[in-house]
Parts: sequence; C-alpha cells; structure tokens
Amino acid sequence: MTEIPDDLHRLLKIHGQEHVFDFWHELTVDERRGLIEQIRTVDFGELRQLYARREETYTLPELHRLRPLPHQTLTADARDRDRSIAEEALRAGQIAFLVVAGGQGSRLGFDKPKGMYPIGPVSERTLFHIYGQTLAALSRRFDAAFPFLVMTSPATDAETRRFFAQEGFFGLPEEDVWFFQQATMPALDLASGNLLLEQKSRLFLSPNGHGGSLTGLVESGLLERLKTRGIRSIYYFQVDNPLVNLGDLDFIGRHLSERADVSNKVIAKQHPLEKLGNFAIIDGRLGMIEYSDLTEELAHLKDDSGALFFWAGNPAIHLLDLAFLDRLTHESAAIPWHVAKKKAPYLDARGNLVLPEQNNALKFERFVFDVLPLAERWSNVAVLRKDEFEPLKNETGSESPETVRRALTNQAAGWLESIGVSVPRDDQGAPAYPLEISPLFALDAEELARKLPAGYRVEKAVLLE
Repeated sequence: MTEIPDDLHRLLKIHGQEHVFDFWHELTVDERRGLIEQIRTVDFGELRQLYARREETYTLPELHRLRPLPHQTLTADARDRDRSIAEEALRAGQIAFLVVAGGQGSRLGFDKPKGMYPIGPVSERTLFHIYGQTLAALSRRFDAAFPFLVMTSPATDAETRRFFAQEGFFGLPEEDVWFFQQATMPALDLASGNLLLEQKSRLFLSPNGHGGSLTGLVESGLLERLKTRGIRSIYYFQVDNPLVNLGDLDFIGRHLSERADVSNKVIAKQHPLEKLGNFAIIDGRLGMIEYSDLTEELAHLKDDSGALFFWAGNPAIHLLDLAFLDRLTHESAAIPWHVAKKKAPYLDARGNLVLPEQNNALKFERFVFDVLPLAERWSNVAVLRKDEFEPLKNETGSESPETVRRALTNQAAGWLESIGVSVPRDDQGAPAYPLEISPLFALDAEELARKLPAGYRVEKAVLLE
C-alpha cells in the first residue's frame, strides 16, 4: 500500500484534516494500514458538531426545578416480597453482571489493569478474584448461570483476558465470561479542531467514558446475546469497589417489583462537599448532578426539615432494565456526549512530541448517569457506606489500598461479631488482625454462621476460604 486511498484523501480534504497523512512517507505498510483503519472509524460530521460545542458550560437547573431525593422506606412484608422476587429471578438466571474495567492502575503505582490489583487483606486476591468468585458463589447458591460482562479498553483488553484464563475464570464457566472493549474517540486540538496525532501512524484516541459501556454492548453484539439468553436486567458496577454486594436481594427485588428502567444504590454523603455525584429530582425526573457543578452554597443547602438537600451520593452501582437499554442504545442521540478541555500530548508539524502545560485538547465522553432522566420508572435503595462502598483510587491516603483493606477487614469483623464470634480489637477499636472471608466460603453473615464450628475464635489473622 503506497498511495493514500482517494476516498479518504477527499474526505479529509473536505473536513480540513489532511495533516494526519503528513508523515505517510515515513510509515511502514502495516503502519499505513493501521492509520487508514483508524481514520475509517471516525465520524467527521459528529466531530464537527462536538467541536462547535467547545465553549459550552453546564448550567445548574434553577432551584425551583430541584427536589431532594426522597428517602424510601419499606414494610417488612414488602421487603419479604421483594426478596422472593429477586430469588426467583436469580434462580432463573435472569440477571447479568457488568464490571467497568477499562482503567489501568497508574494512580496506584501499578502498571497493570486495575482489576488485577492485589487487595485481599490476607490472601492478596485481586479485585477480579473477588468479583469472579462472588458470581461463582451466587451461581452455586441459586443453581444458575449468570453472564459476567467485563468491559475492557484497548490498553487493558489483552492482559485482562490472559489473566482470567490463567486464573481459570475464577471458577466460572468460560462461556459465561463475556469480554468487550470500550470504544474510543479522537481528541481534537482545542484551537483548530484538528485531529491530534499520538504517533506518526496513530491518532490520539481516548476512552469514551463509562457510558460507553452501554453503547459498547450493542456494538459488540452482546446486547442481542443477552436478549436471547432471557436476561431481564444488568447489574452495573465499577472495578474499583470490592465492597459491592452483588447478591443484594433487596436491591434486585425492589428493581424488579417496581418494574424500574433503572435502579440505583445510594449512600449518604459524609459531608456537603464530598466528591460524589448527587442524586436529585430534576423537573420531576431522576437526575444526577456532579459535585463539581455544585457551588459551595448549594452543597450546604438544607431542605425544609433541616437535612442536607443534596444528601444522596452516587456509588456507581446500578441495575438497568434490558428493554430500556435496548431502546436507548439504538437511539444515537439518547446518551449525550460531554465535551471536556484537557491536556493531551501530541505530535507537532515536525513530528516532535509536545507535552502541553495547559489544556490544549477536546475529549469526548459519555456517562452512565445520563440515562437516569430518560427512565420512566426508577427505584433507589439506600445502603450503608461501610457495607458497600470503599473505592480503590489512590496510592496513599483516602481511597487507597490501606483504607480498602481496612474496610474489607471491618466487614469481615462485622459478620463475625453478628454471629457471636468475638473479634479482638486494638486501642482505637479496630480489629487487631487482618480478616478476610472469601465469597466462596460465605456470601453473607447467615452463610458464615452455618459454616463456622461452634466455639470458633479469632486469635490471629484470619482467612476463611
């Protein structure tokens, strides 16, 4: 392949993007072929429309359009009914589980996919181990198989697949683990709208956001497979939160009994300025406002009862009705693009790598929470942070391996103490030893009570598996 295809040359000329072939004469045949394949995936009309939005800013809805998310309470009878509905759906294998796992562990000082990070307080089992073994245990409990959808990215896909195979898919049938890649979007030069080059043979591409997990189901063909399989709902969670309760009968049952398009777990914010998305009712529909869009005054706003108006934090745990997703993902404009100004390294006209000190690029992402206002029916289930949310994001400090392992140990200690096992504690009241309960040993305190022998004692670090 020595010549630039005529159709591409014309297309790029129409859109003023001929510069992407500036280094054509330096490229190998394989590099030329790869660049052509990249360019053919670009929707230049869409990029032009997105570039025209570069100066758009988010406008917070007026206060009279907002209502705090209501607190939902259930009677014991309603809760029992919901749990029965959830058990029936699980026994029928009608729930699929989707983990968003496209990120690298670079912020953790870890040069592998984040899901491969060793986080078990005693075993050092990885995040992927925890989720895979949890689903294996759920399959055993309900005598059913559940599709495990693993969204990777170009940066993590090959290594993630190898790791799952190396670990025997954590006890899951290989045919029930479905990988698909998050799509990417080209970045544009902020000043000119030109496509940025990462290398002489490659466009600068960035992941298309966690909302891309939903469109990716269609593009990969997995949504059709789920429909054929008889799946009713997808349990969505992110790879960095090992406390997520994937077998939550209250959550699954509430979602199904309400016939909700989308359901959400909610945690109470620790303080008004906590960096969590804020659930609210906007114009009578469920919505989410990012913490960065709240002024300090609004973040401290109280409702009529004196409670925090924006109390409901988003831990990014959702249930999504399959028919709802099918409708949305086949409507191209249903999940909007967000336009963000960012710093992006690029090649200049001479082929030199430039590391900008200021924002020089536009990147484009889709977010899962943008489907919330499109739901006709929804439910929200409040959960305790200590039970469900301690994300792994930073190398040190908050949301670090230290705090996540502590949360896992505290969870294990809580289960043990709830069934009458004494847990030694230090002067600060924390468990004196690291504690860990494998999902394959027990999924909850009730199962733990059936497994432990009478008189069980904690006298050192504990790993139950």
